[in-house]
Amino acid sequence: MSLKITPLENVGAEVSGFDINQPMTEALKKELQARWYEYGILLFRNQDITAEKQIEFSRVFGPLEMHPLKATTSEAYPELFVLENGGEKDRFFTASYNGEEIVGRLDWHIDLHYTGRPNHGALLRAVVVPENDGLTGFGDLAKAYDALDEDTRALLEKIEVVYSFCMQRRHMRYVDLEGYQPGPHSPRKPSDMNFPDFPDSVYPAVITHPVSGRKVLGIVEQFLNRVVTPQQVGLSNDEAIELLQMLVEHTRKPEFHYFHQWTEGDMILWDNWRAMHCATGTRPGVRRLINRTTIKGDVTLGRVLTSE
Repeated sequence: MSLKITPLENVGAEVSGFDINQPMTEALKKELQARWYEYGILLFRNQDITAEKQIEFSRVFGPLEMHPLKATTSEAYPELFVLENGGEKDRFFTASYNGEEIVGRLDWHIDLHYTGRPNHGALLRAVVVPENDGLTGFGDLAKAYDALDEDTRALLEKIEVVYSFCMQRRHMRYVDLEGYQPGPHSPRKPSDMNFPDFPDSVYPAVITHPVSGRKVLGIVEQFLNRVVTPQQVGLSNDEAIELLQMLVEHTRKPEFHYFHQWTEGDMILWDNWRAMHCATGTRPGVRRLINRTTIKGDVTLGRVLTSE
């Protein structure tokens, strides 16, 4: 089999020319892995596969990680993390944006960023999709880093940033809160959703990818809180805040993004050490079902903050 690689708009690539249901040679697996590290985000369209095949295919890219919350996993396939809108749990994830109720909207984030040990990647497969809405966005933070000027890159090499886990979006310092109102059932603290209360985590503002060696901008808006001791690099607190605001705006530039409108059978694999992602959400009562497998992170990119 010969892979056909078609770059997507701005970032990532579509991969075609092979059948996931057919046996894969070691050479094909190595090529898929290489393309993953080359592009960071890979799209596979029209894949008519079973849950077992999704799990098997995901393992091409590394050992899988189980989700810690059993309520979100499939009983039959514990490797599957089930993302579902349109059910009774919608009330917990419904908020108002400029007067319109939306379920499951997520800001730009990196999975498990708040732990210091993000998973390596993940694969989403569309099972049930709405006619409209329900897009997933992907942002390439390696390209975002490449687009920075040299002085900013040099400064960022000296900086660490803190991420603080919280459940209330209005308490997140760098997300866009214009027009936002939490829903009546929005969780107020981690225990409301059976989450632990994670301690703050710290990351370098520039991360070196453990496999590809590419420089990656270590800034995403969700949970971003502050610069660690900015005075040590000659910044006042005000200057540190302005720097983070500038960097967040930089990551929001469309040239670093790809937004996918799902059709059934689509699959997207992304490198969570390089790419951030977000979700636009759906209208209340609209069904959307995505099966996810998660590739284990075997490298600690950040650390738990013990002192500052």
